Amino acid sequence: MAKKKKKTKKVKKIKKIIKKKLSKNVTLKQNDSQKVLKLGQDEKPEIKKIKKQPTEKRAYNLKDFVVYPKHGVGKITGIEKATIGQIEIQFYKIFIEREKLTLTVPINQQSNLRPISSINQINKCVSILKTKPKIRRTMWSRRAQEYDQKINSGKIYDLAEVVKDLNKNTDIMADQSYSERQLFEKAYDRLKSEFEAVLKISSEDVQKKMDKALGRVQISEAQ
Repeated sequence: MAKKKKKTKKVKKIKKIIKKKLSKNVTLKQNDSQKVLKLGQDEKPEIKKIKKQPTEKRAYNLKDFVVYPKHGVGKITGIEKATIGQIEIQFYKIFIEREKLTLTVPINQQSNLRPISSINQINKCVSILKTKPKIRRTMWSRRAQEYDQKINSGKIYDLAEVVKDLNKNTDIMADQSYSERQLFEKAYDRLKSEFEAVLKISSEDVQKKMDKALGRVQISEAQ
């Protein structure tokens, strides 16, 4: 009987030890999972910051001129706020004078906007306009598509390249096809509007400056 009692006591001790070990393992696992959760929670703000960084763009002020690629030069007429889906959004109101159009561009989604060019960039554009146009033998439909992409890229040097390549040195419409004339005028007007905003001179003076660089002969002078 004494031997049986000793055996049962040993069994009970062993069970207790096993229970303690199991309980420790469980608590360790719980602690580990909590640490993982805490680490996950700590990492979340960092991930959000990384996602927000690309949308942090230059801050513009009222009356600043900016360039929106698909529409050209515009002026910031307002910086306003609106609540959409319980989220407060701040945005710019941009007036495109040439198209009589007002754009609404969220401040955190302004990747398309760029500031107007510097004087040095304008001078480089004038130099581009003075160079000889590139003669390309590809089909007009393909070239027209490429010219259109350059115009809508918003890059001022690309605009100057299109104006230079499509320039016929004259205002006589017979010297250009209808589609060529359309693309030339679109690029010319956009480049001209940026010249005006940067140089702060009249539209007539800008036209004279550009036409002189292009070597254009106006109808009145040709006659």
